[in-house]
Amino acid sequence: MLHNKSFVKKTKGGKVMKQVREHYLRDDIYCGASICKVCDTSGARLNGFASTIVVVDTNVVLSQIDLLENPAIDNVVLLSVVLEEVKNKNAAVYKRIRDLTSSPLRKFFVFSNEHHKDTYIKQMDGETKNDRNDRAIRVATQWYQTHLGSAASVLLITNDRENKRKATEEGICAETVESYVKSLGQQDLLDLLVLPASEDVDMEEVEDLRPSKRKVIYTEHKPISEITSGLHRGIYHQGKLRVNRYNPFEAYVGSESIGDEIIIYGRVNMNRAFDGDIVAVELLPQDQWHEEKSLSIAGEEEEEEEGEEEVHLVPSSADDAPRTVPQQGSAEANPVSARPSGRVVGIIKRNWHSYCGSLEPMAMPAGSGSGVHALFISKDRRIPKIRIYTYQLGNLLDKRIIVAVDSWESHSRYPSGHYVAVIGEIGDRDTESEVVLIENDINSKPFSSQVLACLPPLPWSISSEDLSNPIRQDLRNLCVFSVDPPGCKDIDDALHCTALPNGNFEVGVHIADVTNFVHPGTPLDNEASQRGTSVYLVERRIDMLPKPLTEDICSLRADVERLAFSVIWEMTPEAEIISTRYTKSVIKSSAALSYIEAQARMDDSRLMDSLTTDLRNMNSLAKKMRLRRIERGALTLASAEVKFQIDTETHDPLDVGMYQIREANQMVEEFMLAANVSVAQQILESFPFCSLLRRHPTPTREMLEPLLRTAAAVGLHLDVSSSKALADSLDRAVGDDPYFNKLIRILATRCMAQAVYFCSGDLSLSEFHHYGLAAPLYTHFTSPIRRYADVTVHRLLAASLGISKLPSVFQDRPQLTSIADNLNYRHRNAQMAGRASVELHTLIYFRNRPTDTEARIVKIRSNGFIVFVPKYGIEGPVYLTTRAEKESGEWYVDEQQQKIKKMDGSVTYSVLQSVTIHMEVVEPQPNPPKLQLSLI
Repeated sequence: MLHNKSFVKKTKGGKVMKQVREHYLRDDIYCGASICKVCDTSGARLNGFASTIVVVDTNVVLSQIDLLENPAIDNVVLLSVVLEEVKNKNAAVYKRIRDLTSSPLRKFFVFSNEHHKDTYIKQMDGETKNDRNDRAIRVATQWYQTHLGSAASVLLITNDRENKRKATEEGICAETVESYVKSLGQQDLLDLLVLPASEDVDMEEVEDLRPSKRKVIYTEHKPISEITSGLHRGIYHQGKLRVNRYNPFEAYVGSESIGDEIIIYGRVNMNRAFDGDIVAVELLPQDQWHEEKSLSIAGEEEEEEEGEEEVHLVPSSADDAPRTVPQQGSAEANPVSARPSGRVVGIIKRNWHSYCGSLEPMAMPAGSGSGVHALFISKDRRIPKIRIYTYQLGNLLDKRIIVAVDSWESHSRYPSGHYVAVIGEIGDRDTESEVVLIENDINSKPFSSQVLACLPPLPWSISSEDLSNPIRQDLRNLCVFSVDPPGCKDIDDALHCTALPNGNFEVGVHIADVTNFVHPGTPLDNEASQRGTSVYLVERRIDMLPKPLTEDICSLRADVERLAFSVIWEMTPEAEIISTRYTKSVIKSSAALSYIEAQARMDDSRLMDSLTTDLRNMNSLAKKMRLRRIERGALTLASAEVKFQIDTETHDPLDVGMYQIREANQMVEEFMLAANVSVAQQILESFPFCSLLRRHPTPTREMLEPLLRTAAAVGLHLDVSSSKALADSLDRAVGDDPYFNKLIRILATRCMAQAVYFCSGDLSLSEFHHYGLAAPLYTHFTSPIRRYADVTVHRLLAASLGISKLPSVFQDRPQLTSIADNLNYRHRNAQMAGRASVELHTLIYFRNRPTDTEARIVKIRSNGFIVFVPKYGIEGPVYLTTRAEKESGEWYVDEQQQKIKKMDGSVTYSVLQSVTIHMEVVEPQPNPPKLQLSLI
């Protein structure tokens, strides 16, 4: 049956046009019930006699997705009208519900009610779209009742009172979510319920949960219409709220409208905003702006004592670095700059998701079987406590659990949420590692059967077709080798260096030809695109691609033939590039060396074999390339990379120390950088508007302010007018302390912006620059086994050479931008997960190893300082005073000189000074264990 749907559409020019679309209605759409006598049941997903068939409305899917994912909820009909609404309102929930409908383990059936001749309905005059969709849901439910008759019980689940009332009047069985869950007789399912905000418990009912009796009232959020108007008139400022990683009472909102960061002090001024929310901020009067000299370190005991007038500031990492920004016209009146301060007036976009943590210890209530209110403490200190209602308190008190936020009413001190799942026992290493993955949104699930079906059968070997393919050059005669960390199995790059008769060198970078096996649009490609990157934790690796590819088929292992994508240069002995060519190839690696092995070969003067000679020649070229790059202004920065020695059986850390960089590391890095630059030039020349590149924004003066202030305090002048000037300044920053220069470089690294992927069509050429590398163009090509960005670039390079067609995704600019955004998100999360894993294993290592060691002061605060421990790559606070002592004024902070002194002059501590500290793991309940640093 053909039905015409008409609607009006406004064009860009402002004209209103009527459009008519053909809408086909069918009578052969099956109901999906196995007991049906009319429909084809070969693809049936629903049981009839086993249990009630449930139809859910849109709001149930949007708000109760955690409940629907529980295996106890099954035999569910998802109407197409519901799926379409969910898709338009929440992409994340849509993906989760589609995963349920596609899982062979779950009985979720999608019924195309909008295309069935008996269930499709037209919108009536005066009827809103929402009311029409509610009516469509009721019509479809009634059709199921009539269609299946007495063979099955059909139930509509809705929390919409009006929809439920109309359903009952029309003879449809309808219940609320809560009543349905109670009828199942599984009390623990009640923990998963999201109660409507209007039914949220009043604060007076949970007075016992509040350590402080002080009533906290938040101002109501402004409506979006008022926010939009205020932003347009410059009254409000929009930005993402970033809560300080060490102190939940301090947050920053980067505002383009005033070109500065607005600092938000205290939960009252944050006004129920969460870390990552897009918020509207109103500036406070300038006499309420705070000064940098008020910075102090916040302790755990201060968490519940925060008040409207109190300020707790804390030192921070690169991502949270407080920045002093001089205010025009205020220099004479105030030598220490006041910082723009504000308050949140509205939430533009929420960033709520699930959080990991544990319940605050509390006494078990008398009796059994009744629910109880409890407070959840997130492992992430930036997240406020969350109030939940649970029927299983006894089972949850000693567990790490996942909780989701539902609402935060203006009269409630805490947000309300619900229990989602148990992760495991608090303190268990596997549990805490799983917390790291969940907190950073890392997908560690096994690859699906659809993904694995895309892989070639094992054992795999190069075929005669591969060797005879005209696009692929046979390079098996070359002495190719790889240099990687010890034990590396996912080897995606190899090198060769051959002396030419004319005195030049042929140098090749050979990269695993991953795109030969990962084809656009396949389940394997889609999964890799979503994962974005492999994640490296201390004790394990979470792959972007399945292990048969990462460790076998694509890995450039020694003595096996493998497919590669090669960049080959002719270079002079002075490392000047004469020519560049790109080719798909077949290689056979002669050796898979570790950095230590490669370095040992180069250093052993007795070795004169061809492999060692090639290594030395390559290292000589790399040194010249590196020197030339530094002369152009490339920065040589440093980071506190930590390396653990792990017990192979227990996976416990046996030793920990700073990661050592050798010449061999720098040699490989230099040629990977060169390959990435060459490929960036090639793809941009061929595809100027759809190339995937990587840029590193130039840091602003404000971003570099913490570095400049620290340097000035120790009599060091740093020129930051350009990357070249900064690089030269860092080279001159030497002192008596052999670690001084590295410490300055670490501080410089923390002032840098993040490098990001972008689509070349989204920015102007001047914005492509990579500040840290001093390169006008850069991309990622050399690690396609572990980064999806490189997979994308391989496809661009192949298309630029005429080897293959450019996939259709490159014609879709918004989708390309979306891919780049996801890659940046995944890359950032992988970094954070790696750091969190290091922190976890540091705790495990020092749990039974209290240690005295040397540290360097890196930040001065009014009640102590932050130290960096070079031997272990650890950073943390050292307190000089308690809160009461701080208020008594026993210590004085000299901001200009970056010193903290006792008022009687007996003791002084300065930035970058060496101190001896004691490190010990303490477990302050209910807070998680932490490494406590104290002055000896």
